[in-house]
Order: sequence, then structure tokens, then C-alpha cells
Amino acid sequence: MPVLMSGKKNILRATKEKQLSEMLPRKRLDYTVIHGKDGNLTFKVTMEVEEIPIMIELDKENEKEKGVKLTQHISAEALCSPSRSAFLTGRYPVRTGLEIYISRKNYVFSSLGVKGGLPLNETTFAATLKRQGYSTALIGKWHQGLNCKSRNDYCHHPNHYGFDYYYGMPLSLAGSCWPDPSRPTELAIESKLWFGMELIIIAVLTLTVGKLIGLVSISWWFIIGIILFGFYMAFSWFSSLQIPIYWQCILMRQQEITEQPMKAERTGSIMLKEAVSFVERNKDRPFLLFYSFLHVHIPLPTTNEFFGRSKHRLYGDNVEEMDFFECELTESGKGMAGWEGGIRVPGIVRWPGILRAGKVIEEPTSLMDIFPTLTALVGATLPQDRVIDGRDLMPLLKGEVEQSEHEFLYHYCGVFLHAVRWHPRNSSTVWKVHYVTPVFYPKGAIGCYDVLYCPCTGENVTQHDPPLLFDLSRDPSESNPLSPDNEPQYDSVIKKVANAVEQHKKTLKVVPEQLTLYNDDIVGLRPCCGVFPFCFCDKEIENSTIKI
Repeated sequence: MPVLMSGKKNILRATKEKQLSEMLPRKRLDYTVIHGKDGNLTFKVTMEVEEIPIMIELDKENEKEKGVKLTQHISAEALCSPSRSAFLTGRYPVRTGLEIYISRKNYVFSSLGVKGGLPLNETTFAATLKRQGYSTALIGKWHQGLNCKSRNDYCHHPNHYGFDYYYGMPLSLAGSCWPDPSRPTELAIESKLWFGMELIIIAVLTLTVGKLIGLVSISWWFIIGIILFGFYMAFSWFSSLQIPIYWQCILMRQQEITEQPMKAERTGSIMLKEAVSFVERNKDRPFLLFYSFLHVHIPLPTTNEFFGRSKHRLYGDNVEEMDFFECELTESGKGMAGWEGGIRVPGIVRWPGILRAGKVIEEPTSLMDIFPTLTALVGATLPQDRVIDGRDLMPLLKGEVEQSEHEFLYHYCGVFLHAVRWHPRNSSTVWKVHYVTPVFYPKGAIGCYDVLYCPCTGENVTQHDPPLLFDLSRDPSESNPLSPDNEPQYDSVIKKVANAVEQHKKTLKVVPEQLTLYNDDIVGLRPCCGVFPFCFCDKEIENSTIKI
């Protein structure tokens, strides 16, 4: 059973993997895709083919001797929406419009009131496996858009991208999502206000009909006054709820809102129940489960059972809770453009009896490779009407070839190409050329802490002419830039990479920039559980606990 996930250790491995193995018939191929954290996506993959398990997982000391270590595993972007689109489609985000041009302000889909999303003409690995007869589900974070023309058209819902079933958060965690001590009080007030609104509506209708047929003798101004009072109540309530938790922090089951706002600390428990339930429902047929964790991301919502467990305070508690939910986590740089800290996610591939444990692969691989790898494993064909940037990993993992098909990998920040890595054929060297780098702040830091996310262009980036050159095989931290004075191959490397960039640019087509053109918040597109603006509900009260 293939499982892709991120994290640090596996507290639940003995119980949950046993549960899942008991649910599944042998001699068939099923997939579970699990990841955590936004920005960089890191994965563990477990595949069961004819009872033989395979794993691709985050590099960790106590696991690396059990599998094949990938040291050059790369995310297509350093931020969530674009990197997620690349993972789903096997294509650079610049090809799908999931990149920005103007500024880093709207680096991801900024709210559920925007009309942008992953273009519907894109093909995901879920759609490919669905056509092969797989039952497909996404549990957890989506962050690829939701609505187009109205608050409930759900044009960018996962159902339209090959996922038969969806439960989770259509946007992403934000600081306002937790804690929310006022939530029970506001839910109680909202229910009373809506009851008051119902009384007002009934009164207006009754008085209007009575006035028209002559049963009551009151002024029309009195009725108009009641109507205006009702509008005033609705407007006042709406105006008081302009913080994101009420409009962005929601949960959905299929196309129904189940929590608005969500109670973030219990979401992980419900998601795990949903995943196990999906496996149980599909134990007699092939399935794909994409499990997308909300951990580990601010505001670090954590259940009471895990408070105080870690010496690293709330962050550590949140990591341990994620460990309990059967995945692993590591924190790498976020929004760091083309630097390795923002995009490099080393992994381990494990397939006992098939792949040699302890083997190290220094070849460049990418999270975009998951799509073509899954496609090949199920015997499907890749789309022929577009460029697929990912490559099938299995020949490399099995030792059928010695080198990755990725001779060049291109590192974008928005639509701007910041860097390129080149692994020459028949060579162990991996070169990295930087054309643009962000200006870190404060000086000496390894991030843009004044703005949180590093810009892609403008006065806060440095244009390098000549470009910076690093040898990642000797300097993975990119600490020692090379020059013609200390690297005889400098000029030839720069020229070779420049030629590759020119060829790469010829494959790009102009597409609508979803994060630039369609990323403005529109009140009329915000999802609503109830009658707008009284958008409150909690349908998960009886489904919110799990035995720890």
C-alpha cells in the first residue's frame, strides 16, 4: 500500500499499519499519499505490490540503513500552493499559472473568497488513477482554490480534479485559526440572533399580508422599520466577524461545510478517522488516499493530550501529535526562493527484497516525479498534450539506470527563474547556478524575517552578473561561491546552464496567472454554512475524539 508522508518518527506505526494491513486484500496495488506542513512538501511512500512493501520517506538516522537514500530530492517551489500544484500535476508551477509576477504578497491563494485555482484543464495523479479504476480520496489540506462565480459553485473543489471523496480544510492554517476562546460564546449568540431574524421575517410577512387584506391597521413605515432593523442586525453581525477565522478556517466533507469556524485542535483526530473509514470502505477495491496533514504550521493547534509532552514547548507538542497521527516531520526553510533550505527534501525509498538497503542515490529527483511514477506503476499513460516535468523514479530506484533523467532542474521564485542545478552525465558533480537571490534580513540571517517570505524581484533581491556558482556535491549549504579564480570549469558550466535555460524557456507557454489575476478576496465567493451572513455551524461534535 503506497503511503507518502512527512515527519520525524512513527508512534502509530505498530497499530495503524496493522489496522490498514488487515483491511486490505493481498496481491494488489493500493496507494496512500501523506504529507505535512505547507511550503515544501516532504513524503514517505509505502507501496504494497504482491505483499511487498515499498517506502519513500523523509531522511532520518534510524531509517536510512533500511532503504535507498535520496540526497537530491527537490520541491518545485518553496511555498505551498505552487509546490502543491507541481506535486499534483508533475509540472512546474509556471506552466499551470500557479506562480506570481508582480509581488510576493499573494504568494499562495490568500482566502476562500478568491476565484483563482488550479486550472481545470490540468491532469492530476488522482484523475489518472481514477481512470484506471481506483477509488480516490483527499483527506486534509487542499489550498488549490474553491469557488469561481458564487459562494457554493465549488468549481475548484477536489472532486473536479479526480478525487472521489474529500474531507478537510480547503484553504490553509493561519494564525487566527487557533486558539479561539470566544468561539462557544459566539456560536451561542449566533444561534439566538438567527432565531431573532426568523421572528423578524415571520413578523414582516404576517404584517404585510395582514395589511394587504385589511386584517391589521398599521403604517407601512412600521413594517419598513422592522425590515431595516433586521438589515441592521445582519450588517452589524457581519461587520463584527471580519477576522479570518470565520471565513477562512473551515472544514468540508465533500461539498458540505461541516465546521465554520473549525475547531482546529480536534481536526487531526477527525481526519485520521476519515482516512481509516475510507480504507475500510474500499478494502475490496484498489484505492488512492492522499492524506494531507495540517501539521506542523502556525498556529500549531494541539490537543490537550499532547500539551507539555515536548521540551520544545508548543512546537514540539505539535510535532509529537503529528507523529501520533502516523507521519514524520522536519522543518526546513520557507519562502527562500532558490536556496537549498527552501526546496531540498531528502528522502529514503524502502522496498525490502527489491531495493538494496543502505544504497545512496546522489542523482537529482523531484516531488514532481510522484505523478509519473504512480502513472507507470498502474500501467497508465502520461498526458501527451503538455509537458510533464517529472520522471518515473522506479528505473533509478531499482538500479536499472545509474543516472536520473533530470540533468537540469529549474528553481523558480514566482515566474522568475532564480537558479538552476545541473548534474552532468557520467559525473558525480552537481552544480548550482544562481541568477537571483533574495536579500536576507537581518544581516547574517538565513531568511527574510522582516517580511516573512522572501521577495522574487525588486529592490530586495540581488541580481548576479556573473551568476553565483556552487558545487553542491562538495558544498551542499551553498556557503562557498566559486569563481574563475578557484574553479577552472566556471565559464563552461555557466555557458552550459545558460544554453539549457534558453531551451527550457522555449517550452513555456503564456497561461493566466492565477495568483496574480484571480487572488483578490470577494465577499460573495466566501463559503457560508447557514444563511449569509450568519455563517456558523458545527456538525462534528460527535466525531471529534479519538483514543490516545
